Amino acid sequence: MGAYLSTNRTPSSTNNHEQHKPPKDDAPFETGRFTFPPEWHPHLATMMGIPSRASCLESLWSKNCEEIVDLAAAIAEFEPVRLYTRPEDIEYAPDLINRRVRDTGPVYVHDATGSLGAGRRLAINFKFNEWGNKNGWEGTHGHYRYGNPAMTKKELQENTDFARKVISADQSPSPVQRIVPKIRAEGDGLVVDGEGTLIVAESYMVCQLWNPGKSKDEIEEELQRLLGVEKVIWVPGRKNLDITDCHLDAEVRFVRPGVVAMTRHSPEAVDSPEWIKCGEEILETLRNETDAKGRQFEIHFIDEPDPKSLGILPKDEFVSSYLNSYFCNGGPIIPAFGLELHDGKALEIWQSLLPDRKVRQVPLRTIPLSGGVIHCVTQQVPAPQA
Repeated sequence: MGAYLSTNRTPSSTNNHEQHKPPKDDAPFETGRFTFPPEWHPHLATMMGIPSRASCLESLWSKNCEEIVDLAAAIAEFEPVRLYTRPEDIEYAPDLINRRVRDTGPVYVHDATGSLGAGRRLAINFKFNEWGNKNGWEGTHGHYRYGNPAMTKKELQENTDFARKVISADQSPSPVQRIVPKIRAEGDGLVVDGEGTLIVAESYMVCQLWNPGKSKDEIEEELQRLLGVEKVIWVPGRKNLDITDCHLDAEVRFVRPGVVAMTRHSPEAVDSPEWIKCGEEILETLRNETDAKGRQFEIHFIDEPDPKSLGILPKDEFVSSYLNSYFCNGGPIIPAFGLELHDGKALEIWQSLLPDRKVRQVPLRTIPLSGGVIHCVTQQVPAPQA
């Protein structure tokens, strides 16, 4: 994996033929302090992955590819989109890449100290481990028919290596230096406001499958170092309700500092009592907390549709959160699930919260059946610091 296909660039193993000496791959940063820009910070591009046959069921693969292309086209109205694959195998790309790049890919950050020089590009390699080694996960009740197929050791290693390969390949406008963290995390689980606040779930961070031997305090200290946050707001989350153990990007999102949107689960959805209780715990936490600047949270709600109204069986574990969306330059991109009343209301709420942005809605079906929505399959490449 050393190139990207792009919506506005010629495929090239040297990233548009720009030549840069890559940083030494054996000399990553293991110390230092960094900041994680909020998603609405200006982007160079959006990173996406062409779905592999190993990352979703064969019955969903073709439509998954179509929906990824539809998403890429929508995002490309706002900024460049990088669809990663190996340069020598572009025509066989669907066999190579996991679509959930926010978890498998790198997390781009900035230098917090100013000591590394203006414009220095940095990214964390969290060394993805299949959401706590859930290879072939079959759902909460063991009957999730659209769950991820079990992967071979080689395929699992490709997922783990993906972030490091992206970092090595990203040479434009300048090389990216790899950061080695002391903890394991995934991008979908990190909800930041860009002004020092992080919301995160204990269920997947304080866990032997992700961070064996690490205490909550040790994990929080490393999150502060890596992401530049001053205040970590912990919520309980839930184990084994989904493959991620409750990544929060479908539950709560910052719209801007001090303002969050929360999802309201349909009572008819699979495991709805537990999801509803999880949401209530998040809400109670936020109502009793302030952000890093001491502000009370302004909270808005967006209702999820009833899966039955969409023709979805309860055991299909369809992800129907309108929060699992993506901020691009001038965006965001939000999902439409096919229920006009709910889709229209979600669009109305998002647009009212972001009057200076154009909210773009993209119809999706098979990506939500595969366990995620828009945020899961995108990752921002932020513009360098001035």
